[in-house]
Amino acid sequence: MPEQQKNENVTVLPRGGYLVDTPIGYIQFGSPPETIKDTMRMPKDVPQIFVLTDELFNWTKGISIAEIEFPLYYNFFLKKRRTTIICRENQFEQMKKVLQEAVFGPKEFDIALDYDAAAGSPVPDIRMEMDFFRRNLKFSDLLSFGFFKNNRFTFQGVTIEIREGGDFVVRHGSDVIAVVPSRVEYKPTYLIGQRLAEPYKPPLFGVTCLGPSHGFDPQENTSGFIVWLNHNGIMVDPPVNSTEWLVDSNVNPKLTDSIILTHCHADHDAGTFQKILQEQRVTIYTTETVMMSFLRKYSGLSNMPISYLMRLFTFHPVRIGKPAFIHGGKFDMFYTLHSIPTIGFKMEFQDQTFVYSSDHNNDPQIHRELLDAGLITQERYNELRHFPWDSKVIYHESGIAPLHTPIAILNSLPKKVRKRIVVYHIAKKDFPAKTALTLAKFGIENTLYFKTSHPRFETAYQIMGLLKNLDFFEALPLSKAQEFLDIVEEERYKKGEVIIKKGTVGDKFYIIYSGNVSVDSGGLEQRKIYGSYDYFGEVALVTEGTRAADVVAETDLVVYTISRDKFLNFIVGTEFEKTLTRLARIRNSETWNLLSTSDFFKYCTSSQKTWLESIFIPREIHEPGDIIREGEEIQYVYIIRSGEVEVTKQGRPVAVLKRGDFIGSVQKLHLGEPEDYTFSNSGPVSVYAMKSADIKKFIDNNPGLLMKLVYNF
Repeated sequence: MPEQQKNENVTVLPRGGYLVDTPIGYIQFGSPPETIKDTMRMPKDVPQIFVLTDELFNWTKGISIAEIEFPLYYNFFLKKRRTTIICRENQFEQMKKVLQEAVFGPKEFDIALDYDAAAGSPVPDIRMEMDFFRRNLKFSDLLSFGFFKNNRFTFQGVTIEIREGGDFVVRHGSDVIAVVPSRVEYKPTYLIGQRLAEPYKPPLFGVTCLGPSHGFDPQENTSGFIVWLNHNGIMVDPPVNSTEWLVDSNVNPKLTDSIILTHCHADHDAGTFQKILQEQRVTIYTTETVMMSFLRKYSGLSNMPISYLMRLFTFHPVRIGKPAFIHGGKFDMFYTLHSIPTIGFKMEFQDQTFVYSSDHNNDPQIHRELLDAGLITQERYNELRHFPWDSKVIYHESGIAPLHTPIAILNSLPKKVRKRIVVYHIAKKDFPAKTALTLAKFGIENTLYFKTSHPRFETAYQIMGLLKNLDFFEALPLSKAQEFLDIVEEERYKKGEVIIKKGTVGDKFYIIYSGNVSVDSGGLEQRKIYGSYDYFGEVALVTEGTRAADVVAETDLVVYTISRDKFLNFIVGTEFEKTLTRLARIRNSETWNLLSTSDFFKYCTSSQKTWLESIFIPREIHEPGDIIREGEEIQYVYIIRSGEVEVTKQGRPVAVLKRGDFIGSVQKLHLGEPEDYTFSNSGPVSVYAMKSADIKKFIDNNPGLLMKLVYNF
């Protein structure tokens, strides 16, 4: 078969992955999140056969490359057919772990551990409820597995072969149907709505819909939202691409520092790791049961131990019956009625109340059926029947029964209740034309704002938020925080205003609360843009020199400033003073250009690059030799300024590193394990060295970078 015709049999899916048209139907290679929304549009519908690529999880993007959960649901529940997964034998156990958590829920758990014993709340039999939805369903009812033997697998006359290098060859008989690349390039596909002209300023209380619909709707983004409280964001079940969408919409990702994870279905947890892999450490709020299910699922996908994944974020376990407090809001969690352990919550903030149903069947008839069958207790029935409809804002899902609440149920509620309900998790075509209900609308421009009274210490809370988000200030004692409140002043600038003029005397330290600035010191190969919680203007204060750069407001700007004398008094004797002294000594356009043009550091934000600059130690290596040896503990890692470094493993050449490349394994250093490679120079090399202790601290505060800064020689 001619090569051109082979290519005609392969469709590159918009979101990533490859669809091969064969005599036995479509075969999909690689399955990033939501590719079902692509294949639902194809002439032959969603495939039944999926081939797993070597990589099941993409750490750069923080997403699964084997999201077969929704195609499996689609094939079984809607098309009444099984799905076949073709994989390497070592991937079988990984996928079983993933699908166990997502489809059937955890095998072993004690839901009583999620309840606060002192509250005396009745503990429901969640396993009995899960069995009701499962209805004796088994793995074998849903799917079958096929395994590559000697890199070949034949199914109904079609053979798939793994070539050396990993590419796939698909044959029918002796004819080559297609050649498929081994690596799946994920392509974010999402609606953006309007990009704001100015950076987003979070409200005192509001809700932004990240997606109004469900996983089977090819027209809309999948459900998820942000609750804005006290001018900070809490992401609730962030859908895939939501973090990238926020950036594209001119919303600084630092404004959302928390996640509430309700359960482990792909349309609710797919964007969680994407947020974790962003700049700052994220706190996840959920129950122990849901968290361990999430970790088992993503441990299966990534093949990384649970203990290691736990290091990437902060877990705040919540207890049913005991409120959690996030950004001034009081959150009372409850277990909903769903096929796997799932939580919803009621939130109180000032004089407002908000309830989120999460995935939940709120059909009174189903509740009565469960009670009459002895599957739930009278106490659980009463809890389900007394949903907090009295909340001022009700965010309620809807969808296909029995896993979801039919829209007819919500539309049958009293009008005064319907007027307070925002419905999400439903396709626009299924929403009633005439109703008092409100359909959730995607986009930052459609954020719902709710009037509420102002907290007593609102301004102080904002200022303390600056300290919390400044990495170098995290270890300051409480007395310093109190001093900080006394010495900061708020200033505002209009877009285009010059804030600092190069060559002038330094008189202030600046911390950005909202907006962006551009910093131009001359000779930069990439623009230096700072946003919320970044700082500038410190070098001239520490060195007592003149300003080294022009700083201009890229947008309307709110900053907090500290005058020179107060600032120097504030930092004296602190670690931040030492950091700034090092930074003033080393920072120049060359260090910024080196980090900005390096393939290794291209994922770093402006503030992360500033941190790295502060721990640089210039070093010239004149004599040939080994910079780091295989099997030795890592004391320093390096970035190359000039020269070449050869990488070998067991004496065999692996790669040659040049300007901007990184010497040493950050992951091995972080784990305290010996280096896997030897890095040697045969000629002079100029580098910036970084001590292992400094890099460990950097990674601990920016854990998402850990998985991106891993060598793959």
